[in-house]
Amino acid sequence: MNNLKETASVSNSLPSTTQKVKLSLKKRHQKEKRFKSIGLFAVLFGFMLVVILISDITSKALPAFHQHWIKLDVEYNSGGLNIDQASPQHLQKANYRAVLKQSIYQMVASKSGKKLSRKDKRQLFKLFSTNAEFTIQDFLIASPKYFNKKTSVWVRLDDDVDSYLKQDFALGEAGLRINETQAQWLAQWTSEHRIESRFNVSFFTASDSREPELAGIKGALMGTLLTMMVTLLLSFPLGVAGALYLEEFAPKNRITDLIEININNLAAVPSIVFGLLGLAVIINLFGLPRSAPLVGGIVLTLMTLPTIIIASRAAIKAVPPSIREAALGLGASKMQVTFSHVLPQAMPGIITGAIIGIAQALGETAPLLMIGMVAFIVDVPSSIVDSATVLPIQIFLWADSPERAFLAKTSAAILVLLTLLLVINVTATVLRSKFENK
Repeated sequence: MNNLKETASVSNSLPSTTQKVKLSLKKRHQKEKRFKSIGLFAVLFGFMLVVILISDITSKALPAFHQHWIKLDVEYNSGGLNIDQASPQHLQKANYRAVLKQSIYQMVASKSGKKLSRKDKRQLFKLFSTNAEFTIQDFLIASPKYFNKKTSVWVRLDDDVDSYLKQDFALGEAGLRINETQAQWLAQWTSEHRIESRFNVSFFTASDSREPELAGIKGALMGTLLTMMVTLLLSFPLGVAGALYLEEFAPKNRITDLIEININNLAAVPSIVFGLLGLAVIINLFGLPRSAPLVGGIVLTLMTLPTIIIASRAAIKAVPPSIREAALGLGASKMQVTFSHVLPQAMPGIITGAIIGIAQALGETAPLLMIGMVAFIVDVPSSIVDSATVLPIQIFLWADSPERAFLAKTSAAILVLLTLLLVINVTATVLRSKFENK
């Protein structure tokens, strides 16, 4: 009896099955809450980092979107221009530099009432962009009626002056090539409302330049669009065709296994290897032009093909076998089943893989450096065989430039590149939604 009582008391002291389940559920729920909290924190932390990155780039890029211009009172007299008539041939050969200098010197001399020294003239002329001479030339050629007349012409200021007026530099700071005398002239012109800040249209309409105030992204943007067009036209059909063949038509043997292994290995090959391949084979062996969007597109196609093939195969493999069996049961051929049933079902996943590959190619620099697209290109490319560069390489070149004004240009070009990537992703999302609805 005593033993039975002791056993009963011990069994009563042990937790019941219901209590064990409740305790287990409580621990499980606590773990789930901790996991959700950690996941939410990771998402918020990543989002915060993205916001900080975009905000930092945007704040640095804002100065690149506006530029300071100054109003000059230019007198297009025949003596200064060294011509006697306003014919197009004479206007092209006129001495605009002398007219520009005279207009600049007169603007200061008329206020000070004293003759400028040679040092003052040199310092004064350095405040203006090297493009000012061509600006007043283009103005007169466009409006010959101002020959032998005085009129106001707006010209760009030098990049150092532009940075100083944007308060990127403080007077006396290292790297600022403006002294106190030049700062006084700028303050005087500002008080006279001769200087104004305008939206920098030339950033989008001009090509690269050694002078920061003249540099733009049009050439690099056109080179990027042409290169991506070649890449997309080559990589998408080849990648989809390769995935369809390997998944739907190819026999399962050692050869196809070897092909699959090589495709998976190529996806992990460093991108610069594809640049070396393009330099050795596409340029040296086949003789295609260096630094051309055609060559760049072929090299980037070789780099993105493994990614597109792998993603496309995964999307094709995800199509239910019942669709194939139903189509075959109704008498459809293997080709009809593949292109009329399997491919439309797999297209959303295929588009996702293609966008991943194109986005990867859009930001590549290493393979394009090897084929010469790092060259300084001033002209805007008009075809896929013209010399060109791309936005990532343009950003790389500007980031390596010593002039401080190129810092804002670099950040602005990064924003344009991110915007281009966003447009591509939005377009892909819309196309994917349409295929999913079908």
